[in-house]
Amino acid sequence: MKLGIMQPYFFPYLGHFALIAAVDEWIVFDVTQYTRRSWINRNRVLHAEGNWQYISVSLKNSSSQINIVEAEIVDSRRMEKHVLGKISHYKRHAPYYGPVCEIVRSTFAGLVNDSLVSLNVRGLSTVCNYLGLPFRYRVCSQLGIDRPEKPGAGEWAPWIAAKLGADVYINPIGGRELFKSSDFDKRGVSLWFLDFEPFIYDTPGYTFEKSLSILDVLMWNSPAAIVRALRKNSLLIFASELK
Repeated sequence: MKLGIMQPYFFPYLGHFALIAAVDEWIVFDVTQYTRRSWINRNRVLHAEGNWQYISVSLKNSSSQINIVEAEIVDSRRMEKHVLGKISHYKRHAPYYGPVCEIVRSTFAGLVNDSLVSLNVRGLSTVCNYLGLPFRYRVCSQLGIDRPEKPGAGEWAPWIAAKLGADVYINPIGGRELFKSSDFDKRGVSLWFLDFEPFIYDTPGYTFEKSLSILDVLMWNSPAAIVRALRKNSLLIFASELK
């Protein structure tokens, strides 16, 4: 079983979905400390007047003293309108504006108990369903497994992978410095990295900005074109090949 583990990001960039497409099971990693000004409750889309702007949801309890699983959204209806308002300028040019707005509405409709994690997981699930990507996930805080004591940043993944019986763990290549192959090898898990090349596409009426939220990608590209890009732009590399 190929496993991926990532924090629950808010409408993340396309590379996040490339990782989802590469694994058999996805762990929503919600048991670590919430970080302000991170991708957990914000992302980027095009600005009507050029460059990019943030879309975000406000939290009731945005203290760095809470874990991600504890984060709660303020006034979800207002946040939904805020996000839809931020992307409304796309209507003039983007061919898939309507379906993207429906994805946003469906995501907020799936909110449970104002939980930011539930919102972000719903976002991933809704986008994957639209693209036709299998998305089998579990939430880390609900796994019921024991956890390493005072783990370092690179110690969670081999621990969870072994506990869940994975034989392959795949991580974005940008995080390769966090991990030691030996930590995986001794648990019978192979460590691989996913290198995702930026997807370049036309944005008529705007200047293209790379690595924006998946919402921007969806505005300009059909599901079939996006899935083709996921396959074409993804390269899996065995950890030992990077030495």
